[in-house]
Amino acid sequence: MSKQNQGWTGAFAAKSPAAFAANFVADIVLEASVLAKPVAGFEQVKAVMGAASKIYEALEFTAEAADGQRTYLEWEAQAFGGQKLSGITILTRGDDGKIVRAAIHHRPLGAVLRFSSELARRLHGVVDGNHFHQEA
Repeated sequence: MSKQNQGWTGAFAAKSPAAFAANFVADIVLEASVLAKPVAGFEQVKAVMGAASKIYEALEFTAEAADGQRTYLEWEAQAFGGQKLSGITILTRGDDGKIVRAAIHHRPLGAVLRFSSELARRLHGVVDGNHFHQEA
């Protein structure tokens, strides 16, 4: 991984909200396949990323590409007792190098829905539940 992205990948290894936050601008926006709608703002995104990183049992970044202010990080992960997930994260940085927008795309769908429901449970009372998949 490039030096610029070591803060992001290192935050997953540390599973620390503060480690993620060190890379964010104040008005960061997080979009993700596990979110029903984007989460915005430093504290809210910090909370989501901190909780999400703790759901993963294993996560390996497998490829990286950059184009201008965007970086694309491909990854493989496990959660929920060994269920495999794959995805790509797109980080958009401002002129100062801080992340202004993150878009995280998980697959497969079953894992996405389970991950979203688990985030809702872990972040109850911290992040509005309308951001997450609601069980029918």
